[in-house]
Amino acid sequence: MDHPKKHVENLRKTVSHHQYRYYVLDDPEISDAEFDSLFRRLQSLEEQYPDLIDENSPTVRVGGGIAARFEKVRHQVPVLSLANAFGEEDLHRWRDRLLRLLPEEEHARLSYVVEPKFDGLTVVLQFENGRFSLGATRGDGEVGENITPNLRTVHQLPLQIPVSQNGSHPEEQPPRRLVVRGEVYVEEEDFQQFNQAQVEKGERTYANPRNFAAGSLRLLDSGISAERPLKLWTYHIVAQDEVEDTAISHWDALNRLRSWGFPVCEESRRFKDNEWEELIKFVSSWHELRARLPYDLDGMVVKVDLLAQQDQLGFTGKDPRWAVAFKTGGEEATTKLLDIGVKVGRTGAITPNATLAPVPIGGVTVQAATLHNADYIEELDIRIGDVVLVKRAGDVIPKVLRPLKELRDGSELPYRMPTHCPSCSELLVRPPEEVATYCVNNACPDQLVRKVEHFVSKSAMDIVGLGTKQAELFVDDGYVHTLADIYKLPWDRIEETEGYGEKRVENLRRAVEESKTQGPTRLLTALGIRFVGSVVAELVMEYFDSLNSLMDADLETLSDIEGVGPKIAEAIASYFALGPNRALVQAFADQGVELAMPNLDREEDAATLLFAGKTFVITGTLPTMSRAEAKTHIESMGGKVTGSVSSRTDFLLAGEKAGSKLTKAQQLGVQVLSEQELLQGDAVLE
Repeated sequence: MDHPKKHVENLRKTVSHHQYRYYVLDDPEISDAEFDSLFRRLQSLEEQYPDLIDENSPTVRVGGGIAARFEKVRHQVPVLSLANAFGEEDLHRWRDRLLRLLPEEEHARLSYVVEPKFDGLTVVLQFENGRFSLGATRGDGEVGENITPNLRTVHQLPLQIPVSQNGSHPEEQPPRRLVVRGEVYVEEEDFQQFNQAQVEKGERTYANPRNFAAGSLRLLDSGISAERPLKLWTYHIVAQDEVEDTAISHWDALNRLRSWGFPVCEESRRFKDNEWEELIKFVSSWHELRARLPYDLDGMVVKVDLLAQQDQLGFTGKDPRWAVAFKTGGEEATTKLLDIGVKVGRTGAITPNATLAPVPIGGVTVQAATLHNADYIEELDIRIGDVVLVKRAGDVIPKVLRPLKELRDGSELPYRMPTHCPSCSELLVRPPEEVATYCVNNACPDQLVRKVEHFVSKSAMDIVGLGTKQAELFVDDGYVHTLADIYKLPWDRIEETEGYGEKRVENLRRAVEESKTQGPTRLLTALGIRFVGSVVAELVMEYFDSLNSLMDADLETLSDIEGVGPKIAEAIASYFALGPNRALVQAFADQGVELAMPNLDREEDAATLLFAGKTFVITGTLPTMSRAEAKTHIESMGGKVTGSVSSRTDFLLAGEKAGSKLTKAQQLGVQVLSEQELLQGDAVLE
């Protein structure tokens, strides 16, 4: 090895570079496992050569640098990282250290809280007099970035606390000043739908939900952030003004956050010190927990529960002694890529997939992984026979991250995408400026199977018991030629099929029948229109009373819906312009599938409500309310909210950056309201 000083300096530069790529650019170049290995090597060398320790080393400093494009915010209290435990032995050593540091009389009071370690973007939320006043990224732990407008778009974030609980406020009010730490994340299904839509549009995809969440919160346009399916967990009170009867434990603090209306994960557990072995078992099973949750984890966090003991234990130079993050390897592994095949999706998109030599990752044996598209394979120069790095997170489809080119021996073979569909043999097409290749044959059998899979999925019509195998069986046996045939399945013939007894068929028949009442929003999702997932479908159906009225909407009306861009509007309009697609919707109606939005019963006579019969349009960014909150308020007063300004519009509710709708409203003489004027109510109609 070179002189240790030179080696340590080079290693520090390498670790600092990768911290910058991860924390600032949200674009890591190496895996978490590779980074942890580099970081621990640096720690080991600094322990071996203490005279080489530097106050600016990545092992001492908290986190990474700060991007210059956002206003910098200094945290009132440092937001520290956690030390890592990479196995049970590390956890035992951490506990032994606690027992050495705490006075013996404190040992009997020792207890722990175990929480999921969310894989998202850490945020620091500040409240003044119960109102959300500032939101920032963690940054380097001392200084973060002001992303308040973007955080306001996250629906789980309470903008005013305490939030009403079952119609009443909790007895305990929050302190005048409150700082809360949380994690913004994206659920896996939402992430996959977004990436698929990006692939179909030929636009950039994200590597994982964590990068997607981070990138969405650090957009300069908060309007785009509002369109992203961001969610929030909160898990720590960082600071608060002195108030009477403050929480004496972290567990109490979590319950207090819940009582004020913050989202707090229910998967946390509390253990006494004499339950340590049970704690170890619970922590070690985090892969099982991750597999059943709809969002990703990268470990578990173990914290000393009593706040007084946390104060006694204090901090090291970079992390609290009273908490540790438990991680294990296994999310990523290397294996040999044996072959590459393709899969036909429901939109006809052709996705290449890798056949792998079996390898255990995260407690599961992985034998296949996605390769996204032809450009992905070409840009990374992935070849059949390569040793590749593979990642699996929870129950997500594994993916090939990159080949290990340094291990090639010359026998590896470059890959070329097929020219014809492997299912129907039709010529494949790649539209200009798109990364995806398509089979455009609507009669392609594999497409129909994928469409059925999507139609019955949890986010669509949620038909329990009708999965991939059933879809393939019913298509192959000729029972399903269109999606509407799902509601005309020959149950008597299916009951004669091997493996389908009377009870199983009855359960499946009941699930199909019950799905008829799922409503038009889920049906719109289930149709599989390009770019229209569950989020977009919900947004669109806020503006229509039925799927029939949506079918008759013109392109201009669809384009005027907040959050619906020209590509989505064009996709919807084009879909419903085709006779077979309109006939499909009518076939659903003929089978009793509900196409109309439900009417909400009101105790009040609608005619007596303040905004009864009045039509509103909302545009721009409002000072304190989200558009969804404003829409709910208007509808609670009897008004109707639409997406476009016309001569029939009574009021335009306008915030900052109102844009073309404000201009059109002024041209038509439509009354323009501010948020304050809307809330005044009676004054609006005088």
